Amino acid sequence: MTREDKLIQQIEEGDSRAVDELVGIYYPEILRYCLWHAPDRSVAEDAAQETFLKAIRYFDRYVHRGKFKAFLYQIASNTCVDMQRKKYLTDVSYETLNAEFAYSEKGFDEIHSDLVLKQLIRRLPEETQEIVILRFGQDLTMREIAWITGLPLRTVQSRLRSALKNLKKEFEEGGNHE
Repeated sequence: MTREDKLIQQIEEGDSRAVDELVGIYYPEILRYCLWHAPDRSVAEDAAQETFLKAIRYFDRYVHRGKFKAFLYQIASNTCVDMQRKKYLTDVSYETLNAEFAYSEKGFDEIHSDLVLKQLIRRLPEETQEIVILRFGQDLTMREIAWITGLPLRTVQSRLRSALKNLKKEFEEGGNHE
């Protein structure tokens, strides 16, 4: 039995400390996912918090089969989409974000490369953007992505392959088209 399995069992038995521990395990990952979809950290934090509130609120509907992480990503995805529909989230250009990072600190290079990747991903067809974010931004497996998006595994694989071809072409052409 994994630590996640034990925590899920404890939550089902009413242990609120287990909820805190489970949130602590997945919060950084979900926050990083929300950062892909948000214009700034505070909006991403709101989306991540809303994700966990919804997960807790609807926990009685969740049937644990070892896919709690994918369950959280599905909620986070829906939460980010809802926020975008409400015009709560707006896209920010790489140039604007780059101006905010005039200094360097621990983790800067990772943030910088995430921003570059985010900008390139925004140039992809909409149906492939989420797949690329989940695969390379969040390091999820193809099966997890298929479960989260509700797409067949083959479709996920095909769209990812297409996205990679587009990104390769973009790099070869210098990435200079807006």
